[in-house]
Amino acid sequence: MTLEVGSADIIQLAWARHLGLDDDAFTAARSAGTGPSARITRADESERCVQFVRIFGTSALVGPQWVLDAAVGIPDEDLAQHVTLLTITRSHGGHGLGAAALFFADDLPLLQAPQELTVSHGEQEAIQLEGLCPPDDVNEVGLSDLENRFTIMRGDDGNRVPVACGAYAEWEGILAHMGVLVDPVWRRQGLGSLAASVAAHEALASGLTLQWRADVSNKGSLAIARSIGFAAGGIQTSVLLG
Repeated sequence: MTLEVGSADIIQLAWARHLGLDDDAFTAARSAGTGPSARITRADESERCVQFVRIFGTSALVGPQWVLDAAVGIPDEDLAQHVTLLTITRSHGGHGLGAAALFFADDLPLLQAPQELTVSHGEQEAIQLEGLCPPDDVNEVGLSDLENRFTIMRGDDGNRVPVACGAYAEWEGILAHMGVLVDPVWRRQGLGSLAASVAAHEALASGLTLQWRADVSNKGSLAIARSIGFAAGGIQTSVLLG
């Protein structure tokens, strides 16, 4: 699906605030044109996470001044590569957080379950689901940081067990930052898309614009975002300093 006119501005406003930039930072950069001279930068010597973000064609780099200096002259396409940030920060103990694709939506079609399912809003069900999933998946999704959870439950020998959870956290009162976790036993059956749809429509009903972040190597998460109608909007590349 395509975004409504103005949604890109709303998304960039949320990211400007998230990165500690002026509210109009992305708008001003767009007016300045393309190229390194139009890249938004913010120097913070106390910052331990270096972030490069490119959203709807406009980029921002946040980190210590020496990182900003080292990035001068490097094209955005290269800075978006995780290896580039690792190379720049290697002498300061830079280690990987990876590169993630960013997707957005301001409306989505509602998916219908093939049968009646129970949806839980409880914390314990989400914790139980995390215990059924690989640690790398649990860490990437971060259900514990997404306060609005919608866990799909299924019957198992008379008991209800969690099989998938769609969740979101509110960013800057503007975006619903989403995540989905599915029990490996129940993957490839559409439950991830269904859980995402439930959470997404709850967030839309609250007046939020949707954001989906997926590691560029996570084919399952990328596929869910595309299948339910999210539009590609950019990339976020990050490293931690030692």
